[in-house]
Amino acid sequence: MPPAAQPPEPAAAQPSGPSSAPSSTPPRERRTRAVDRTVLITAALATALVLCALLAAGIGAYRIPLGDVLASAAHRLGLGGHALDRVPESVLWNVRLPRVVLALLVGGSLGCAGALMQGVFGNPLAEPAVIGVSSGGAVGAVACIVLGLDALGSWTVTAFAFASGLLTVFAVYLMARAGGRTEVVTLILTGVAVNAFCGALIGIFLFTADSAAISQVTFWQLGSLAQATWGKVLAVLPFALTGLAVAPLYARKLDLLALGERPARHLGVDVERMRLVLITVVALLTAAAVAVSGIIGFVGLVVPHLLRMLAGPGHRFLLPASALGGALVLVAADLAARTLAEPAELPLGVLTALLGSPFFFWLLRRTRTRQGGWA
Repeated sequence: MPPAAQPPEPAAAQPSGPSSAPSSTPPRERRTRAVDRTVLITAALATALVLCALLAAGIGAYRIPLGDVLASAAHRLGLGGHALDRVPESVLWNVRLPRVVLALLVGGSLGCAGALMQGVFGNPLAEPAVIGVSSGGAVGAVACIVLGLDALGSWTVTAFAFASGLLTVFAVYLMARAGGRTEVVTLILTGVAVNAFCGALIGIFLFTADSAAISQVTFWQLGSLAQATWGKVLAVLPFALTGLAVAPLYARKLDLLALGERPARHLGVDVERMRLVLITVVALLTAAAVAVSGIIGFVGLVVPHLLRMLAGPGHRFLLPASALGGALVLVAADLAARTLAEPAELPLGVLTALLGSPFFFWLLRRTRTRQGGWA
């Protein structure tokens, strides 16, 4: 008889070492790298902002060496240093530093407001002007200038611009609300209509204004920090600090909203209440900025999207980083505005529009290419 067939030997077990593991990076390592990247970007923004602010404080028609700027600041803070001569001390503390600090506050407010708007609307093309705060503030300022109102002295234009900006935003929200809810598309379309209406009102005021008023309105609409004072800094400060403090509290909810309104509601987010709170925060930040600086566009559009491309869409990083980035952009733009055409000064809003418009066109093209069309 032939020998019985031997059973086949079991296949050798494959080693379970690293060579058989998938090549993708583990989630924990990816998270660590993302955190490291956001910390690095935040530190770089803060360092660049400090350096740019120090340069802006010293550079101008009357130049003050960086060492003298640091010595005077240390002397005022009681940390040593020494006081400067009468002229450089006056230029530094009465002209330059109020302007630099106001640029920090306005830029930070616009950058954070832009990040909030893009999160609330779920669209990287959104900015604070969408809901009418800028055009509403312009109507108040133009009306005040053309009608010659001065009930509050030098603060009249600022107060009217701030109040009308807030009122316009709440009018847009109320008109867009229906059935206890506010749809994003309805809110945007209402904002477009209100912006057009505000533009028509501004046109009527300009039609009836004299040449002096038209010149003042034009200067205000182009945006400038030339009239910065410590009083205006103190006027913006509470609104900027309030908005910048409240915004990060909604970072996680904005991340959930990015999944869509219905999933966010299932995860416990009161979308309507959050939208109302954040639109109010955006209105406070933007109205305060517009009231003291005029209309400065594209900061709230460009800065958050650049940071989103660098470090992702997480709002825990995006909101404070947008404030830092907006402040950096505006301090640098204001420095360029008053030094590129010395002794003349370029309008700040013109410079930000020159930089922001090409980026906006590129962003439109990039969005269209990625989505395969607008449909």
